[in-house]
This record gives sequence, C-alpha cells and structure tokens, in this order.
Amino acid sequence: MELGLKDRVAVVAASSKGLGKAVALGLAREGCRLAMCSRDEAAIAAAGREIAAETAAAVFTAAVDVTQETAVREFVAQALKRYGRIDICVANAGGPPSKTFDQTTVEEWRAAVDLNFMSTLFFAREALPKMKERGWGRFLAVTSVSVKQPLEGLILSNSVRSGVSGLVKSVANEYGPFGVTVNNLCPGFTLTARLEQLTEKLATAEGVNKAEIQERWARQVPLRRIGTPEEFASVAVFLASERASYITGSSIAVDGGLVRGLY
Repeated sequence: MELGLKDRVAVVAASSKGLGKAVALGLAREGCRLAMCSRDEAAIAAAGREIAAETAAAVFTAAVDVTQETAVREFVAQALKRYGRIDICVANAGGPPSKTFDQTTVEEWRAAVDLNFMSTLFFAREALPKMKERGWGRFLAVTSVSVKQPLEGLILSNSVRSGVSGLVKSVANEYGPFGVTVNNLCPGFTLTARLEQLTEKLATAEGVNKAEIQERWARQVPLRRIGTPEEFASVAVFLASERASYITGSSIAVDGGLVRGLY
C-alpha cells in the first residue's frame, strides 16, 4: 500500500528510544523527513544518526525538555526553519512513576500533568495552526490503554492521560474542517525500557523473577504475548498517512486485545 508519506515532515517527541524511536524509524522508512527530540542530547543524536544511516532520511535532532513551553516552541520553530513546514506531529513523553493513590504526593501529580498533559498541549499549540494553514496535517498523541481501562498501580497515568484523550477529541472536532486529523494512540504492554523498569520494580517488590511478571501480563492479553515497539509504530505510521484520511478523534488501542471494554 502506498502511504503517501514521501517528503512529509514529521516531528516526533521523546524519540531517542522505545515507542518514539520506533515511530520515527517507521516514518523515515516511508520517506519522511524528521525532527526528533528528547531530553538526552547524546541519546537523541545517536538515534538520529542511526535512523539516517539506515533510511537515508533527512534527520534533525535536538535536546528538548517537553515540559517547557519555550523549549517546545523553539524546537518546532527550528524544524519549520529547516524544512519549511510541519505535516505530522507525534506528541510523546515518558510515563509518570508507578504509584497508588495513597503513595502519590501533590508534587508528583503536578509533575505528571506537566509531563503528559502539558507537553501534548505545547506541541498541539505549535503544530496544529501550521497544519491548518496548509490544509493538511496529522497529530498523534501517544498515551496508554490506561485511558480505556485503568491499570493497577498507575494512578497518575490513568488520570492524567485521560485528560489528553479529552484534548485530542476536542481539537479533532475543531481542526477537522481544515483537513487535519487528530488521534490518540494507546499502547498496552510493549517491550520498551520503561516496561523493563516497571517489571524490575514489581519483581523486587514481590520477590519473584522478572520473567514471571511479564508472563503474568502476557496471560492477560488475548494474543498471549507482549507487543513490540515495531508493531505499535506500524499503526502510528498508518494514522500519519494519506490512507488514514477518514480517521480522527479516535483513541486506538494497540494492545493485543488487553482492553476488555467494547469501545
């Protein structure tokens, strides 16, 4: 299937590793030009070089703290200066810590809002008006299946990411008349460094082997396995493409069937 992504310009946040890097690589393989960022300057530069070497794509990288509005604005401005436009924006950030409600401080709530909600808002404010001007655009927010089915021990993610879903639905309605689609991608258990960290934390707390924790998760999934970043990226690339022109305002689970609800 021809996706119509050749020479499109894609901004991908938190893309030095994990889901963000997989999405950036997937877009580059389809011919996109990339602007990639993460907080770690060395890591994002290395990821950019790796993707450029594999795909021959044009890649621009920068160290950006996505919780800082000015930093996001400057990064998007640099991408615009380099490429002349923004066609695709993937708002992504690391997840908040694993906590129960009783364990969570007010400061941690504020940090989670900054990390996951405000960062998405900042990218939306910078990218959506530019897409509106051109009459075409794809905005994707990476959240979690926790917006559809709360996950045990992830009170911050369950709560704050649901706010992102509300934002996505709202701006999808506002920008749809201008040829811009806005969607929310909800990964389930996926083999990333963050999942490994969560595995280790739970294994230590319960005094069990890490493999036992991941096997427990896999048993909850109808496909009976944990997903890969590449599988997640394939869905993101499709949603960013010409072929997904009639999908907007959706929260799409990429979870192997983990969510048991009908919607």
